[in-house]
Amino acid sequence: MIPCPLGSYCPLAKLNKTTGVCEPYLYQLPPMQPNHTCGGANVWADVSSSSDIFCSAGSYCPTTTKIISCSSGHYCRMGSTSEKRCFKLSSCNSNTATQNMRAYGIMLIAALSTLLLIIYNCSDQVLTTRERRVAKSREAAARSARKTANARQRWQFAKDATKKGAMGLQAQLSRTFKKDAANLEKVKILAQANSEADVELLSHSRPTTSSMVASSSVATNKKGKEPSGLMQIIQEIENDPDIEDNINTEVETRGRSISANVSKGKQPHTHSQIFKYAYSQLEKEKAQQQENKKLTFSGVIKMATNTERRKRPLIEISFKDLTLTLKAQNKHILRYVTGKIKPGRITAVMGPSGAGKTTFLSALAGKALGCSVTGSILINGRNESIHSFKKITGFVPQDDVVHGNLTVEENLWFSAQCRLSVDLSKPEKVLVVERVIEFLGLQSVRNSLVGTVEKRGISGGQRKRVNVGLEMVMEPSLLILDEPTSGLDSASSQLLLRALRREALEGVNICMVVHQPSYALYKMFDDLILLGKGGLTVYHGSAKKVEEYFLGLGMNIPERINPPDYFIDILEGLTTPGGSSGLSYKDLPVRWMLHNGYPIPLDMRQNAVQYDMSHSVNSASEIDPHGSSHADKTFAGELWRDMRNNVELSGEKIRHNFFKSKDLSDRKTPGLFKQYKYFLIRVGKQRLREARMQAIDYLILLLAGACLGSLTKGSEQTFGAAGYTYTVIAVSLLCKIAALRSFSLEKLHYWRESDSGMSSLAYFLSKDTIDHFNTVIKPVVYLSMFYFFTNPRSTFADNYIVLLCLVYCVTGIAYALSIFFEPGAAQLWSVLLPVVLTLVATQPNDSKILKDLANLCYSKWALQALVVANAERYQGVWLITRCGSLLKSGYNLHDWSLCISILIFMGVIGRAIAFFCMVTFRKK
Repeated sequence: MIPCPLGSYCPLAKLNKTTGVCEPYLYQLPPMQPNHTCGGANVWADVSSSSDIFCSAGSYCPTTTKIISCSSGHYCRMGSTSEKRCFKLSSCNSNTATQNMRAYGIMLIAALSTLLLIIYNCSDQVLTTRERRVAKSREAAARSARKTANARQRWQFAKDATKKGAMGLQAQLSRTFKKDAANLEKVKILAQANSEADVELLSHSRPTTSSMVASSSVATNKKGKEPSGLMQIIQEIENDPDIEDNINTEVETRGRSISANVSKGKQPHTHSQIFKYAYSQLEKEKAQQQENKKLTFSGVIKMATNTERRKRPLIEISFKDLTLTLKAQNKHILRYVTGKIKPGRITAVMGPSGAGKTTFLSALAGKALGCSVTGSILINGRNESIHSFKKITGFVPQDDVVHGNLTVEENLWFSAQCRLSVDLSKPEKVLVVERVIEFLGLQSVRNSLVGTVEKRGISGGQRKRVNVGLEMVMEPSLLILDEPTSGLDSASSQLLLRALRREALEGVNICMVVHQPSYALYKMFDDLILLGKGGLTVYHGSAKKVEEYFLGLGMNIPERINPPDYFIDILEGLTTPGGSSGLSYKDLPVRWMLHNGYPIPLDMRQNAVQYDMSHSVNSASEIDPHGSSHADKTFAGELWRDMRNNVELSGEKIRHNFFKSKDLSDRKTPGLFKQYKYFLIRVGKQRLREARMQAIDYLILLLAGACLGSLTKGSEQTFGAAGYTYTVIAVSLLCKIAALRSFSLEKLHYWRESDSGMSSLAYFLSKDTIDHFNTVIKPVVYLSMFYFFTNPRSTFADNYIVLLCLVYCVTGIAYALSIFFEPGAAQLWSVLLPVVLTLVATQPNDSKILKDLANLCYSKWALQALVVANAERYQGVWLITRCGSLLKSGYNLHDWSLCISILIFMGVIGRAIAFFCMVTFRKK
């Protein structure tokens, strides 16, 4: 007989003399052997074949011949050798096979919910309190700066009045002294009285020093020099550098002055000190602007030679015969555009729809992909790439690409931190941000969320100004704007143009596309570029001389007509040019070429026959405007050409994204680790403001765990493989869909930030780091229901580790899907992949191809790890069942660590692929 293993119940059989069978094992004694007796069990196999010898559920068998029912407060699984005590809060009746641990699941989810509420609420409260304290410090600093400015202004008025009175008194006394020398005593008394009054005036701003009083009294006692005493006091006031500091000390801090600290090399470090410094500088700049309006020649020289203000490097862009042609259609977008945009000036690019205005800006910014570019673009007279000046070049897109779940100040401050020079101190960076907020008129909404489509925030005009402010805070030398005034009213447009005008005064080269500006805005432009249909230049020069130029062509601008509107209507062909010119809009590009002596293209010579044709034609560089490729007129030829162009465009995008130009901007921006820190703070704030969406994700996972845990019947024969299969599908699907939001919703923001020079790796790592919080929490949420409903033999920790690695793996795959596909397609793939891969992984491995394919599925390794962790807890009588079940599924009991490692490796590979796709397959 086979010896019975532990966990079995196989008592000695009894002979049924009638049938001759040893019951209950159904074997017979050998015939003609009277000495033989019935023994133990003759069969020991898996549970499906010999379930009779297994110690029944609700009982335990300390020996193979003894069975005892479980007492109350204990539970006994099938094949148990001893009874196990139930946990305190679980309910266990007598003869029960499992303990009811749902109370622990409820407690766990309650504790987890409390913890999450504390984290989200406390973090939100901390952010709110901090923002409130910062706002109070900012308001106090602004009030203090305004008081200081008012005191300084009053002091200046008093000083000017005293000086003016002293000069008048000097002239009067001079005349009196010449007339009557006998009145000398009266003059002394009068001078003494005026000097005492002046000293009394000074006592309000600083303590009166004895040296000043003594010098004034001595001067008045000298004969023939009576007026010089009062003038000497005035000169001391003007030349004394401590007076202004004393005013700041008394009004602002009544102790230590911020400006004094800065002058001594001590940088302010608290919020109050930083804001006081920033707002005091802003008030000084405002006062300086008022003084600039009445500057003398010496004042202009002093302002020009002021070394306190940082000088930005100047960028001048000149272009000659700039022509852009679409490779796919062989169609010209720009043709022979020649000119230059200069630093310190605002250049407006205007023209009808389809004139190539945005393409022109893209060509200047180095963003014109899919086009063949001819001609030359020079930077400061040298043949350099514009990408070499990326760190000091700002590009404002037409769409308002702004983070809606951040406040106005947070958007601007993040851009300043990542793009300003590391040599700037924090007070200087705060000053830059405060200056931009002041210039753009965003003080009232600085702490308001920008808003999204679902959640309304600031107005459209304010959002447009924030879009421009993101580039202004990095103090660019070249600022390119694509339709910044579109959608704005007249007041908002003028406010924006005044801010850009201040930037131009700093030497910034500003070029912008505008559509039919008002006359007030039109007068604020320095230069104007008019493009006609086909991308041909109609005018390029000073905005003040454009009317004179068209008047020279015989085109009169009607009265009460806005000149920009009139020009656009003419170039659009809606209006016939007035006057006696007899021109059409097609003749205007030719007249401009003749006016400047530019070569005329061959296809435009017929339009120039009636004009002066003494100018040369550069026929060698001509391109057929209607397309030079006439060979591919068949369907196959056109198909081959389109495929070739698409491949070339993709290659050009990849080269553009990986191409690194030599940096010539002379600006050192923060490195990888600092940008990672800034990105981490930003993403953390965004996640805290998405707490409701996170709560919905957790609730769905909780319901999924409860449903699958209650509906799934744990099978002892398969060690719970069915329930684990549903678990892998549910957790993979739900976590993938949630992880899609990390990148799919912010593609435009990433494209803009990466084009400006921000680190793509820092952006990716910060997103992944914050998502690790969900990676840790979501398995706990799911298992809090599923584990305590199914009550498997494996421990909670074993199941948690497997699901933790599974969530990490599928999150990396979701990153790649969200980056490579559009949102709709990415969601579809996220739903299909878990189901299809799990079906492939659970198929019988009859062929090598199917086996190799299953090994590539992450669901196979997750399912194997869960089943193996549970099967390890089955001992004794379960050995044959365990070996057979694992062998049938192709699992190995010792591969649990391998499964965990493969899941982690797949997660890393998924993230690597996602990062590669992010930096490679980008929108142009």
